[in-house]
Amino acid sequence: HKRQIAQSLVDRGRCTAREACRHFGLHRSTFGYAAKEPDAWKANLKTALRRLSRLYPERGYKKITRLLKKEGWRVGARMIQQLRRQLGLMSPKSKPKQRRQGVSTGLPTKATHPNHVWTWDFVHDTTMRGGKLRMLTVVDEYTHRCLRIHVDRRINARKVRQIMSHLIAEHGAPGHIRSDNGSEFIEKELRAWLASHKIKTIYIDPGSPWQNGFIESFNARLRHECLNREQLFTLTEARYPTLHAKEEGRNGIICSLFVPSNTITS
Repeated sequence: HKRQIAQSLVDRGRCTAREACRHFGLHRSTFGYAAKEPDAWKANLKTALRRLSRLYPERGYKKITRLLKKEGWRVGARMIQQLRRQLGLMSPKSKPKQRRQGVSTGLPTKATHPNHVWTWDFVHDTTMRGGKLRMLTVVDEYTHRCLRIHVDRRINARKVRQIMSHLIAEHGAPGHIRSDNGSEFIEKELRAWLASHKIKTIYIDPGSPWQNGFIESFNARLRHECLNREQLFTLTEARYPTLHAKEEGRNGIICSLFVPSNTITS
């Protein structure tokens, strides 16, 4: 209140700022302080942060920070975490998973180089019209790269061989292929065909999906970041452009969920 009166007297020329401060007992530094105008850079950052957080609600502050950096923002993860808290944009915490106790007996062959160990599995979904969708995903365990997402109504052992044949022609043959004990993967002709290409099969223990962690993690993120967010009405829509999955660097994190068109097959 004193500061406002003093400022009014100074503005009307009734006294100087020094005299007003002496009379009202104000410090010159306090009297001369002017609130800074809102920082345009930070305001624009908040706008970009709101946009990305609404576009990718399932992503945490670290992934949002990476997306902002791709757009040219020079920010740190700690700043983005604080801003998201201030703006109420924090993603809900997921429930902790119950992990099985004990050591697995079916975990052979850790990948040590590209094309050493591939892993594959199926993902199932339905269209909005009730049609079934089946997706075969193939991942290189060393690079964490998604090699193929094949989408169809049905995928049998013969189709699996065809897909594998295309992948070998494109990337070369892996040393090993890891899978569960699904009928398509343990089919006699498929196993003989893989052996003819010097590809060793690694089958996890029945009912032990944690032994195939790479593909389980990839498929979980594919479902969480893509399938659960899209409304697919037809098989064509499921094939392109909704099934997007792109590894982000060496760590293999699915971030932008965009797969080159030659990665998705019909």
